[in-house]
Amino acid sequence: MQVLETLIKDARQLAAGHGPATPAVAEVARQMQICNACRYCEGFCAVFPAMTRRLEFAAADVHYLANLCHNCGACLHACQYAPPHEFAVNVPQAMAQVRGETYVAYAWPAALGKLYQRNGLTLSLALAAGLALFLLLALALNGSLWGGASAGDFSGLFPHNLLVSLFAPVFLWAVLALGLGVTRFLRDVSPATSGQAMASGDALQATQDVLTLKYLDGGHGEGCHNEDDAYTLSRRRAHHLTFYGFMLCFAATSVATVYHYALGWHAPYELPSLPKLLGVAGGISLLLGTAGLFKLKLTRHPLHGDAAQKPMDYGFIALLFLTSASGLLLWLARGTPALALLLALHLGVVMALFATLPYGKFAHGIFRSAALLRYAVEKRQPNTLALGDD
Repeated sequence: MQVLETLIKDARQLAAGHGPATPAVAEVARQMQICNACRYCEGFCAVFPAMTRRLEFAAADVHYLANLCHNCGACLHACQYAPPHEFAVNVPQAMAQVRGETYVAYAWPAALGKLYQRNGLTLSLALAAGLALFLLLALALNGSLWGGASAGDFSGLFPHNLLVSLFAPVFLWAVLALGLGVTRFLRDVSPATSGQAMASGDALQATQDVLTLKYLDGGHGEGCHNEDDAYTLSRRRAHHLTFYGFMLCFAATSVATVYHYALGWHAPYELPSLPKLLGVAGGISLLLGTAGLFKLKLTRHPLHGDAAQKPMDYGFIALLFLTSASGLLLWLARGTPALALLLALHLGVVMALFATLPYGKFAHGIFRSAALLRYAVEKRQPNTLALGDD
């Protein structure tokens, strides 16, 4: 007990003396010292093998480990030092709090970092409603709000080039803001993760880990377990449906853009065209995935995450769900007078989604991918601490 208390004190002093150490960073450093003395959870995910390579946990190390964490919650229920123990070790919650701080700290421009804390469900829905209302007013003014276009002919309502001029700047801004933020993150954590340059095999390994959500399998392929010790792959499946549904929808839009500008094939596209096949499959997958994530959010153990980030989580899930639902409804109602109304709703939701991408929960996938890339680099290097123990 005295040894662990000494380690905790040293961890707090270390975190306070290196980098922008916040109370959340210091708390993760404290818990990692305890976990390093125990190591019961070493096989659960990437966090704990990475932890064993360190005796000290400065801010850069903590930011790296926090973004490696997939927040499955398994280590909380396996831990003998979890609350109500006096050590109060809750790795999922502590890591979630640091991740939230990471998004703010690496936001670009820095002045917009606070948007992560304000990007909640109410703001997301209000933004989508406001944009949709603006488009509805535009349609009403030119008399095409109800039954103003033939089946599926969106260009009769909003010219294609106009839509591109509206969405392209928002999309490019999201790419730029997230790209600059994660570049700074990689620059800061690279020295703490061996400092070695990335090899081609590292990128392949990280890509595989990202696309398969390897670390949501509980370390043994059966999934992560809940407080009742029942293993489940439900979070992994819901995330897969959401991620691949989003990517299929994005692919549908990309293929349609190629059709329009390179081949001169203009919308509307119907089955069995490639844009429509990709869009319908992606929409259904995204609908099921986001519904699953929402249900899991409502039923998760309250100690698994950071309660302060729930509004941001719900806002992102809601916009993804509404994007898929409105898109599918738009296709099903393509021959009805409601086409224009549903198109305005869909475009408003999609624009709100992309406007909030750089400062919402979407960032967690970008930063987690970067952390997994550095993990692939780091684990290629010899673990000198383990060798020293031999």
